[in-house]
Amino acid sequence: LKNTESAKQLIKATSYYTLAESLGAVESLISVPALMTHASIPADIRAKEGITDGLVRISVGIEDTEDLVDDLKQALDTL
Repeated sequence: LKNTESAKQLIKATSYYTLAESLGAVESLISVPALMTHASIPADIRAKEGITDGLVRISVGIEDTEDLVDDLKQALDTL
Protein backbone atom coordinates (compact mmCIF):
# COMPACT_ATOMS: atom_id res chain seq x y z
CA LEU A 1 0.00 0.00 0.00
CA LYS A 2 1.06 3.63 -0.36
CA ASN A 3 1.67 4.42 3.32
CA THR A 4 0.72 3.68 6.92
CA GLU A 5 -2.55 5.61 6.59
CA SER A 6 -3.65 3.31 3.76
CA ALA A 7 -2.58 0.31 5.82
CA LYS A 8 -4.60 1.53 8.81
CA GLN A 9 -7.64 2.13 6.60
CA LEU A 10 -7.39 -1.40 5.20
CA ILE A 11 -7.16 -2.92 8.67
CA LYS A 12 -10.14 -0.93 9.96
CA ALA A 13 -12.21 -2.20 7.02
CA THR A 14 -11.62 -5.89 7.80
CA SER A 15 -13.94 -8.03 9.90
CA TYR A 16 -12.25 -11.42 10.15
CA TYR A 17 -8.73 -10.29 11.12
CA THR A 18 -7.45 -9.34 14.57
CA LEU A 19 -4.92 -6.50 14.76
CA ALA A 20 -2.05 -8.16 16.61
CA GLU A 21 1.57 -9.23 16.22
CA SER A 22 1.12 -12.81 17.43
CA LEU A 23 -1.14 -14.38 19.97
CA GLY A 24 -0.06 -18.00 19.52
CA ALA A 25 -3.63 -18.91 18.71
CA VAL A 26 -5.63 -19.97 15.66
CA GLU A 27 -7.34 -16.74 14.56
CA SER A 28 -6.27 -14.75 11.51
CA LEU A 29 -4.08 -11.75 12.30
CA ILE A 30 -3.23 -8.55 10.47
CA SER A 31 -0.47 -6.06 11.28
CA VAL A 32 1.61 -3.17 9.98
CA PRO A 33 5.23 -4.14 10.74
CA ALA A 34 6.52 -0.56 10.35
CA LEU A 35 4.24 0.51 13.21
CA MET A 36 4.46 -2.63 15.30
CA THR A 37 7.20 -5.28 15.22
CA HIS A 38 9.75 -3.12 13.38
CA ALA A 39 8.85 0.31 14.74
CA SER A 40 12.18 0.68 16.55
CA ILE A 41 14.18 0.19 13.33
CA PRO A 42 15.01 3.39 11.43
CA ALA A 43 12.88 3.92 8.31
CA ASP A 44 15.85 3.85 5.92
CA ILE A 45 16.96 0.45 7.20
CA ARG A 46 13.40 -0.90 7.09
CA ALA A 47 13.07 0.31 3.49
CA LYS A 48 16.30 -1.45 2.48
CA GLU A 49 14.84 -4.68 3.86
CA GLY A 50 11.54 -4.21 2.02
CA ILE A 51 9.56 -3.29 5.12
CA THR A 52 7.75 -0.27 3.73
CA ASP A 53 5.37 1.94 5.67
CA GLY A 54 2.44 0.51 3.69
CA LEU A 55 3.37 -3.15 4.16
CA VAL A 56 0.53 -5.16 5.70
CA ARG A 57 1.23 -8.63 7.09
CA ILE A 58 -1.47 -11.24 7.40
CA SER A 59 -1.33 -14.59 9.16
CA VAL A 60 -4.13 -16.90 8.12
CA GLY A 61 -5.90 -18.83 10.85
CA ILE A 62 -8.58 -21.50 10.73
CA GLU A 63 -11.43 -19.34 9.49
CA ASP A 64 -13.04 -20.22 6.17
CA THR A 65 -10.64 -19.29 3.36
CA GLU A 66 -13.37 -17.80 1.21
CA ASP A 67 -14.49 -15.56 4.08
CA LEU A 68 -10.93 -14.32 4.60
CA VAL A 69 -10.36 -13.60 0.90
CA ASP A 70 -13.72 -11.86 0.57
CA ASP A 71 -12.97 -9.77 3.65
CA LEU A 72 -9.65 -8.62 2.22
CA LYS A 73 -11.21 -7.86 -1.16
CA GLN A 74 -13.91 -5.67 0.35
CA ALA A 75 -11.33 -3.93 2.55
CA LEU A 76 -9.11 -3.21 -0.46
CA ASP A 77 -12.13 -1.80 -2.28
CA THR A 78 -12.39 0.89 0.42
CA LEU A 79 -9.00 2.32 -0.49
